[in-house]
Amino acid sequence: MTWLDPEPFLRGVAWRDAKGRPLRADPDDLARLPWDTAQRAALPIGVRLEFTADGASAVEIRYRAELPAPTGDLRALAHTFALWADGRRVRETAVTPADEAVAVLELPPGGGPFTVHPPQECAPVVLGLRARGGTLAPAPRGPRWLVHGDSITEGWWSTRPAHAWPAVAGRALGLETVNLGYAGAARGELATAQQLASLPADVLTLAFGTNCWSGVPSSPELLYETTRAFLALVRRGHPRTPLLLLSPLRHPAAEHTPNALGATLGALRAAMESAARDRAADGDSRLHVLPGRDLLTAADLADGLHPNDDGHRKIAGAVARALRAQL
Repeated sequence: MTWLDPEPFLRGVAWRDAKGRPLRADPDDLARLPWDTAQRAALPIGVRLEFTADGASAVEIRYRAELPAPTGDLRALAHTFALWADGRRVRETAVTPADEAVAVLELPPGGGPFTVHPPQECAPVVLGLRARGGTLAPAPRGPRWLVHGDSITEGWWSTRPAHAWPAVAGRALGLETVNLGYAGAARGELATAQQLASLPADVLTLAFGTNCWSGVPSSPELLYETTRAFLALVRRGHPRTPLLLLSPLRHPAAEHTPNALGATLGALRAAMESAARDRAADGDSRLHVLPGRDLLTAADLADGLHPNDDGHRKIAGAVARALRAQL
């Protein structure tokens, strides 16, 4: 059977580079971004395939790994593809790392809709897909949800891409999640705000700020103004789109510890929340704040900062409740 063009089946794609590869930042505007943002944007975090099946026993996915296959003992780190249906994982298959390969996933009865989460770490480019013994069709698209944040939004320390909080919340709400989380970055870069404004969106969530305590230190006064400016630029492209600001989650080591400018994470969090609430009070009635401090406990953190799977589920539940009220 002929390989199908993957484009109608792909979800979570923000931009594409000159070679057609998914990119999570505007390829024509990379020069204005910090190097770490541009580097993380090259990974297809959250990009997935969604389809329905008629009479098919399996789906075959042909892909190319943009990052080279490991050598030596690291070749045991297989490329893992996960099949999801009805909000749960129903299959996984492991493919021996190679520059180009085919993953095969058996399909349960029922026809879907199905979602396949590829292995993000090898930056796979899906070249084609096809059904065994039946046909495939693209699944209907849900409202488009842009989620901007840092490594926590990327899904660090979740055991699978599908367990990251944006993926979990997106499934719960039936949204097409576009993950624009940049590990180590997301410090309120105004170029990123302008890029968010340029993308189509039905709902937006901003979840940055933690790296303003450490990576590039900020003060409460500076972060207040940065948040106001960031929101103003996003609103140039999305003046009435529901927008949720999730303030920084609890980080025990930073809560009461001054950074290089003397600011604790608690003070920075308060500044971000105040900036958003002040804008809402000025007339932005579709802007809402979800305070992040009390969403997790120490037991929900895998390394004292990043959530484990339980932590990601808790964040997803809180975000889903907040967004459901807006949607």
